[in-house]
Amino acid sequence: MDFANYTRRKTSTTHVGKLCIGSDYPIRIQTMANTSTNDIEGSVAQALRCREAGAELLRFTTQGLREVESLRQIHEALRERVGDTLPLVADVHFQANVADAAAQVVEKVRVNPGNYIDPARKFKHIDYTDEEYAAELARLRERFSAFLAICKEHKTAVRLGVNHGSLSDRIMSRYGDTPAGMCESVMEFLRVAVDEQFEDIVISIKASNTRVMVDTMRLLVQAMDKEQMAFPLHLGVTEAGEGEDGRIKSAVGIGALLAEGIGDTIRVSLSEAPEAEIPVARAIRDYFASPRSERYNGVKVESRKSKVESQETTVIYYSSNVAEWGLFALQAAAECGRLLWEADAKQLKLENEHFSEEELERLSKDILQAAGVMRYKTEFVSCPGCGRTLFGLEETIAAVKAAFREAEKEHPFLKTLKIGVMGCIVNGPGEMADADYGYVGAARGKVSLYKGKTCIRMNIPQEEAVQTLIDYIVENR
Repeated sequence: MDFANYTRRKTSTTHVGKLCIGSDYPIRIQTMANTSTNDIEGSVAQALRCREAGAELLRFTTQGLREVESLRQIHEALRERVGDTLPLVADVHFQANVADAAAQVVEKVRVNPGNYIDPARKFKHIDYTDEEYAAELARLRERFSAFLAICKEHKTAVRLGVNHGSLSDRIMSRYGDTPAGMCESVMEFLRVAVDEQFEDIVISIKASNTRVMVDTMRLLVQAMDKEQMAFPLHLGVTEAGEGEDGRIKSAVGIGALLAEGIGDTIRVSLSEAPEAEIPVARAIRDYFASPRSERYNGVKVESRKSKVESQETTVIYYSSNVAEWGLFALQAAAECGRLLWEADAKQLKLENEHFSEEELERLSKDILQAAGVMRYKTEFVSCPGCGRTLFGLEETIAAVKAAFREAEKEHPFLKTLKIGVMGCIVNGPGEMADADYGYVGAARGKVSLYKGKTCIRMNIPQEEAVQTLIDYIVENR
């Protein structure tokens, strides 16, 4: 990569096996398998496809000790096939003992500060006295220090991965579901790591809301700078969705931070096969690695009088000659999201001689929606899928979207809503944080429906679930 025209925030180096993240090393691209971790053969095959597509790091869901053993077998099979060229990451939630075991098997373990030692979220406000809060922090320190000792012994890296909506009740009691709370959730663990002189850490803070994701990562950088920390950062918009909408949303969030020199490794989280994520991530990364003079023909910001309201409005103009639609859409989203925020602009005009005015207008509205500036159609947030997913994700999302598009014809107000489609309870009511309603896998063939974080229907047959959700929304408007 050519960083001659790109200034990246200086960080320490994290070692994940032989892969180096941070410092002056290239921005790394990673993804997550969506096979069952206990399907050894299928997982190895998918890992090889991801590696061939360009993945430098691959994560597997690791729900329990059975999955740790399966991950060991996957790791051994990959070592036999491709050596140590694809480090593996165990994704652990709720069970600290599973993280301990996984640290002895793979190169990196992801833990979520929101559920590493704290019980599952009750989504209720719990008041903590100062003494109770301090006692929880002491318990965190004791347990996490023991885990880091195992990681030191086995030369295992750690990812601290916070997601919007999966904060612990303790953090929620003091900070609420806010960027400050997400930031502090990470900092508590980082202070333990610094005291234990443990350096091989990468941090991610993700949200499906691009503005929340960007603002929180900026806040984390400030907090680390204040405490003289410089750990590498992983970027991603969680539950971005699929198709062009998911790609645009990811480009808006990731692009805003890369433009500021923030980010050492990235993942585009699409509700598609993991190998489909990698070319998208590469295109976003390479856009910011190119000289600024080569990125676009021009960008300008203008203020003009609105014909309707007779007041000034700010418009962003973005011009490019890129002839491939998918690449043009990614680049425009990566560049313009942050410009819209910086200028407090409400309008975006795209210029490209290769595409029609109708295509450019639709894309501009999609970018405005991805940046949270406007809402012109129902927004869907959906998890990328993993071994925990309880239904066929891609076909389910397609069915949910089709049903809502049809219902919009009779009930236009549906276009103002955000709908979460989540494959399991881990990515359910918590991590679809700001969705208005949710469709969540509860068991094989069963779906639970949510209004916000409140379950309104439990264990509905999947074939009835989407119409039940639409009927509920319409009836309780």
